[in-house]
Formats: sequence, structure tokens, C-alpha cells
Amino acid sequence: MPITKVPVINRFGVISTSYHEELLKHRSKNLTEPHIELSKKPLSITKEFIKKFNDTENLEDKKYLQDKARKMLLRCKRRLGLNSLGEGHHVDLPTGWIEAIYLAQCKGQIQEEALNMLCTSLDHASLNCSHLPALFFIAESVLYRICCDASQKSFLYASEIKLIKIGFLIFLRLFVYHLHGNLEGFEEHFFRLGPYLYALNFCEFTYYKYPNILLSTYFIRKTGEIICNQKKLPEVPEISITQEKNLGYPDLINKSKPYLKKQEISHLLWHCVVVWSCVKNQRPQLKEVLKHLFIHKTQLTQQFWLDSILGLFVLGDAAKLNLSCLKVFMNIGKDFISNYMTPERQEESKYIDCSWRWILVYIYITILGDICLHAATSNLRKIAFMGFDDYENLSKYLELGNKKSKEQVKLKAANFLDLLKYFSSQMTYYCSQMTWTSYYGLIYTLVKMTRELYGDERQDGLGNILWKTLQRVKMDEKDMRVLNAIDIAEAELNDTINPFISSTIRAPRNPTFFQHIGGKLASALSKLLLPPLGTSSLLFKRHKKEEKSLSYQIPQYRMEKKFIHIFLRERPQVGEIIYPYPDVISRGDATLRALIENQWKKDEELRIQLEDLYLAHCKKQQRKEEVEHFREMMKRREEKVHKTTKPYALSGHTSSEESEPKTDRSSSNESSVEESYCKGNLCSE
Repeated sequence: MPITKVPVINRFGVISTSYHEELLKHRSKNLTEPHIELSKKPLSITKEFIKKFNDTENLEDKKYLQDKARKMLLRCKRRLGLNSLGEGHHVDLPTGWIEAIYLAQCKGQIQEEALNMLCTSLDHASLNCSHLPALFFIAESVLYRICCDASQKSFLYASEIKLIKIGFLIFLRLFVYHLHGNLEGFEEHFFRLGPYLYALNFCEFTYYKYPNILLSTYFIRKTGEIICNQKKLPEVPEISITQEKNLGYPDLINKSKPYLKKQEISHLLWHCVVVWSCVKNQRPQLKEVLKHLFIHKTQLTQQFWLDSILGLFVLGDAAKLNLSCLKVFMNIGKDFISNYMTPERQEESKYIDCSWRWILVYIYITILGDICLHAATSNLRKIAFMGFDDYENLSKYLELGNKKSKEQVKLKAANFLDLLKYFSSQMTYYCSQMTWTSYYGLIYTLVKMTRELYGDERQDGLGNILWKTLQRVKMDEKDMRVLNAIDIAEAELNDTINPFISSTIRAPRNPTFFQHIGGKLASALSKLLLPPLGTSSLLFKRHKKEEKSLSYQIPQYRMEKKFIHIFLRERPQVGEIIYPYPDVISRGDATLRALIENQWKKDEELRIQLEDLYLAHCKKQQRKEEVEHFREMMKRREEKVHKTTKPYALSGHTSSEESEPKTDRSSSNESSVEESYCKGNLCSE
């Protein structure tokens, strides 16, 4: 199956709007004819608009429809809240998701932008039960396009890759809803998804060359079978969380059992959620929880591989914020890879389906790449990429060039650079599936990391290191199975970039990594598995009995609030209020703000001093000029009148003073006149 480096536009058939009408009826009961109501609006997305957009050949009509579709995209972008991470009064996620999946049927740039917006929104949106009808609708639309259109083509399209990524995110969310027990009453949706999940099993063989796509399709099929066919699943042995009473934090364990509703989970996932909660809430039990998490690393098995994927996402989000979590995350990955890369396990994988092993390794590599780019501090990003060694490890790797050492490389740590060296040394033509798929994932992730950091001046050093590493891989590797990763990543990102030729081009911000989904999953799972630490909003469905009781209690509370005016409230004392310890970024912002305010005060004091000195200098200069002017005036008077007396002085008063020398009289007169003149001016001022 060949692949084009430049993305080719995929041709989709038009989906019938019957299911969309049912969804609109469910969301707004007052609209009896939703299709007619939508068609009256100037920017409504209808079947006729999509067909006319794809089939028109008139240039004027194309320009008009392009402008109209662009306005629809802007409205959809605002409803999805892409600039505010899906939060705000203007956000309507179900409506925005449905509009985006309909706009994705339009050919050209509109399709690419609609898929990018939908993928980004599904990454950072919180989990809420009101999203379920829209999620099932999008899941059905995505599976329809994959099974009935995309997989039947002879080429792999960039839009097809994005559709499969969207399907992965949707079924990841549905699996968490399944753990919460919120999928009751959606049997009709399960019935609709059943044929597509069955057909997806026959489409997987077309993606065997592309592990990133094969992983998503395999995950969609397995989670879909669990969600839709719960009665046919084999019985899973129950796991009692209360057996862990000797962990050192029994208060979290004893209260967590009532929150488990429908399905038991593995200890590994539960400990990952507790670790994330300790990091987010600054809990002192973090070290103890990490110790017990490392003990349960052996639960990365086939029985709990879906739980393990959730646990890796949750622990990876905690590793972005805490160094201890990053160490445990890398140690778990190192032990898992070392155990399953032995010759005995590789020989075993030839006779047994061990696809779950390379899937877990691939997920680990993807999350590690996300940590390399989006960790909270530069130290965490550096450790995730190069480990605790300095640049000597990287320089030695880059100096090797095309020369491969015959000595077998041992996996020292599970950072990105060590994994790259380890799997490249294991690569042969007859290597196991886990080896070449993992190396494929490393190069695929490396290309996406290089592309995302291109043009980012804040991380110019890391971007330069990634680009050099990628060039070294391109020169060294000759295996076409692995080189396909470069072509697929560049096609998904829409183009290749040469920093020495196109230095002014900035990389488009396509969704390259699942940056926020780990935190959203952890937040939802913490509400299921852990007791609430304080007042929290209920994001999931209540039972019918609770809704009935609340419906009668709310009006009574509001009536009492209207008539009873309480002005004094019992507030906790200052010593009882526990403020969370600020993180590194908050402390840095506070320190920087204090430095700036201190510098402003110094500048203000210096400015006031300079102004005072300037005013004093001006007054002194003015007084000096007035004295000089008076002296010149007296000299002109003396030359003209031939008198040295003061102006308006009588001659009788000056007779007794004639015996004195002339110079003394003139000097004394001038000084006295100057003093009187200056005093007069000062008084007038």
C-alpha cells in the first residue's frame, strides 16, 4: 500500500441525516422537524450544502461556498472553545462536534481543518455524560467512513489517519464511561455500532505496515466489543481494593470501595490514579504510593492491557509535573521492555498472539514523546529525552554516523535516546514484531516532535538536538518498514520542512500529540475510584431516585434563601485554612512580580529626586540671571544720571555719606539694593 507525502483529499460519501435528526430530537424536544428548522438558517450545515460544495465547478459559486464554509468553521471553533480549552459560557461541545464531523465531508482545506479541530477538542475536553449521544454519533460516522470508504482505497490518505485518531479518542472516552456505568440505556447505539466493529476486523490487515494506525483500529475494536457485548465477555476475576490495608494510606482505600460501580479494575490503574491525585493535590503520601505502584508493575499483562493503557496515560500526565513520577514511569517501561525482549519471549510470540505487548510499548513511546515536549520544566524534558547523563551520551550517538557497533546494546534506561539506540541495534530483517514496531514508533514520534518545535524560539536547543538526531537516523537506517514512519508523519503533518531553505515558514499547529487527554481521564477516574477531597461538581449521571429527591429539595432551599437573610456566616479562622503550596511556575511568577514592583519603586524614587534637583537648579539659575540683570541696570543708571544713590533716595540723606570712599558706597548700595530686590521677588513668588 503506497502513501503520498503530500496529503491527498479523501472522497467520502454523504451520510444520511436520519440519525442526526434523532440526536437533535433527543437534545431539543420542542423541535418537531429539526431538518426544516436548520435549513432556514443561513449557516446551517445540510446535505444539500455538502453535495453542492463538493460538486460545483463554477468559480464564483466555489468562492461563495468556500467563504460560507469558512464562517461555519469559525462558528464551530468558537463552540468547541479551542482557545479556552473547552471551557466558557459560549462552549457547546456536542453541537460543535456534530458540526465538525459534517464539515469534514467537504473536500479540500475545509476537511483538514474540521478534522484537526475535532481531534484537538476531543483531546482537551472534559468528560460529561451530556456528551454521550454526540460521541456515539461521531463514533458511528467515523467507523462508517473507515470501513465503507477509506479502507477500500488503494492509497493511504492523511484524512484517514486523522479519522482513526479521532476514533481512538472517542472509544477511549467511551471505555471510561463504561467503567463508570453510564452506558445503560444506549442499547440502540450498541446495535448500530455492531456491524461496523465486525467489519473493522477485516480492515485491519490493510494497516499491518503502519503500526500507529493498526494500534488505533485494534483498540477501537477491542473496546467496542467490551462496550457493546458485555454478556459475551469472559469472566474477569474480581479484584478487591480493600486487601491493600497495609499500604500506609488506608483513608483513601477504605472510602474508595463505594465509588466502584460496575467493573473492577487492576491495582496498577488504581495506584496510577492515586499518584495523579497526590501530585495534583500536594498530598504527602506520594512516596508511599509510588513504592506500591512499582510493586504492581507486573500487572502489565494481557488480562489487564486496556487498564494498563489508561494507567500509562494517567501516570504520564503526573510525570509531566513531578520528577519522582517520571522516574517510576521510566522504570516501569524499562522493566516491561527488558522482560519481553528476551529470546525466549520473542520465540514465544511467533506462536501466540502477543499484539498487546507492542501496543503497550508503542503507547509508552508516544507518552514519553509528549513528556519531552510538554513537561512543566526543562529539566523534566531533558531527562525524558536523554536521561540523567549530559550531552556526552548524545554526542557519542551522533558521532557514530553510519557505523553500527556489533556489540549488543543494553537498555540502561527507558528514556527516548536509549530506546532509540537499543531498538536500532536489535533491528534485523527477521526481527520480531515488537522490535520493528517499537523502532517505527520512535522514528514516527521523533518526526512529529521535530515538526512541533520548528519555529519555537523558546525551545530552540531541544529542537536543534531533535533535528540532528533525525538526520542521523535518516542517514543510518535502510529498512523500508521503518522509513515508512517518516513518510507517514510528514504526510499527516501536511509537508516536509527544511530549516535551511524555508526558514520563514512556520509549522501549522496540527494536533501531533494527545497532550491533555491523560489529565482528563485521570480527573474522571479519580471521581470514580477516590473519595472527594472537597466540594466537587457531579459530572456523571445520578440515579433516578436521587434525581427525584433532589427535584423536591431544590425549590424549598431557594424559598428559604429568599425570606431568611443571613448576614453573618461562620468562617474558619486564618490558622484553620489550608492553602495549597504553589507550584514552581506560581512561585516563579510571584518572585518575578516582586522584583518588578521593587524595581518600579526604585525608578519612581530616582525620578522624584531628579525632578527636585532640576527644579532647584532652575531656581538658582533664575535668581542668578535676575541679579545680573539688576547690576547691569544700575550701571546704566550710574552712567546716565552720574549718581550712585538708590533710586528715589533724597539727596539730604546722602550728604553725611559723601566723606566715605566712592567705591565703598557704590558696593554697599548695590548689595543693599540687590537684597531688597531679591526679597521683593521672593515675596511675589
